[in-house]
Amino acid sequence: MSALPWPPLRDALVGEEPYGAPQLDVPVQLNTNENPYGPSAAAAADIAEAVREAALTLNRYPDREAVALREALATYLNGDGGQGLTLANLWAANGSNEVMLQLLQAFGGPGRRALSFAPTYSMYPEYARDSLTEWVAGRREGDFSLDLDAARAKVLEVEPAVVLLPSPNNPTGTALPPEAVQVLCEAAGNGIVVIDEAYGEFRRSGVPSALEVLPQHRNLVVTRTMSKAFALAGARLGYLAAAPEIVDALRIVRLPYHLSAVTQAAALAALRHAPELLGKVDELREERDATVAWLRAQGFQVADSDANFVLFGSVADRHATWQALVDRGVLIRETGPDGWLRVSIGTPQEMQTFKQALTEVRAEEEGGAA
Repeated sequence: MSALPWPPLRDALVGEEPYGAPQLDVPVQLNTNENPYGPSAAAAADIAEAVREAALTLNRYPDREAVALREALATYLNGDGGQGLTLANLWAANGSNEVMLQLLQAFGGPGRRALSFAPTYSMYPEYARDSLTEWVAGRREGDFSLDLDAARAKVLEVEPAVVLLPSPNNPTGTALPPEAVQVLCEAAGNGIVVIDEAYGEFRRSGVPSALEVLPQHRNLVVTRTMSKAFALAGARLGYLAAAPEIVDALRIVRLPYHLSAVTQAAALAALRHAPELLGKVDELREERDATVAWLRAQGFQVADSDANFVLFGSVADRHATWQALVDRGVLIRETGPDGWLRVSIGTPQEMQTFKQALTEVRAEEEGGAA
């Protein structure tokens, strides 16, 4: 008789819940940091034609090295902080989630540690768990900044194989100081330092990308996604820039033909329309800054944001506030430290609806407490 339980789930997964933000059918959805502006008719038509052409050869496997796509991504990044990036420096996969998991599969594993600093992206410990890597979390400061002396000491203490740091950070929106990359890459030794720039295109003017110092650090990895600024969340395309030996290591752990011909075609077409697809980024930055100012004027604590979302608190009963907003047709995210909520930046009309709903909820809460 088998001693395994039914179903024979790994011990580390017993009691775990699948990751995912609530998906509710409400008029204003501001919970998953999507770009509220979809591709234009011209971009959509080009993507559709590229996919049609790819469909004619779907009886054949796709280019397993995604050469054309990686070359196009290198060209794009060389215009946004990259310096002389080529095909050999680029890797792409199904969303930055798969990129991150491949990094942990290649450089993590039993007997190795992954380190980040909380609060941070909630999927990081799951990547570690799924790759049998020990997870260690340091702490950020009260304003969600990173104390570099403390962070350096933590890296030296833990000796992680992989350090995961988003900039801008999710869920707080805070960007790393420019000197952070050098400090952490030097402290990590031969450990890999991953700067997750999923929201990098939304950073404020003057905030550098870690791509600018990539040639100086062989252990630095900079990840990006097309889900946010490019408005391609449904296409699932993430990528990274790193030293060629890191890219080659990921080719060992990737699944055969992991990136479909349809995905490659759609991403290539989108890159042809990059200026157009990124055209709303400045408007979203302005709306973000206006939202920060408005929330502070209402008396909320608000984290400085370089992303397309804003974390705000302190909320006495954040779930009650979240539910009251849902009841008014506005969905935001219940995430981050206790007492805080996160709102994605939508269109001006969506943000006005959010503000009106939050104003009503606060008035009801204050009336009930009177």
